[in-house]
Amino acid sequence: MIKNNNAISMINRDKRWRTNTVLWEKLRPLAREMRRKPTEAESLLWQRLRNGQLQGYRFRRQHSIERFIVDFYCARAQLVIEVDGEIHQYTKKEDLVRHEFLETNNFRVIHFTNESVLNNIDGIIKQISLYLTTSQ
Repeated sequence: MIKNNNAISMINRDKRWRTNTVLWEKLRPLAREMRRKPTEAESLLWQRLRNGQLQGYRFRRQHSIERFIVDFYCARAQLVIEVDGEIHQYTKKEDLVRHEFLETNNFRVIHFTNESVLNNIDGIIKQISLYLTTSQ
């Protein structure tokens, strides 16, 4: 796959993706709004992921990767975590495009429903921990 260096640049030393400046200026307000007003499930999961609480892995929330904003991203593990609510029932095609783009670019993507996060946060954290330790 050929990548346009103006659209995407990957910094190899820390595996961070940066969105080009023009696109980032358009995405920034949306990402900020999503951080300010997370869903209940995103907020609950963030409380367990933030500040390296999970095995020392640092996560970012509402992080842009090219033209997409992902719910949670861990650069060290190249892991994207998506918490899917009701809106995802209506955006399946767009979600598939995003998922394929991320996997094609060597990101590992896992999905949880809002309900599973809200009803079983300890189980979700165990699944993420297991994923981090077995897929490295």
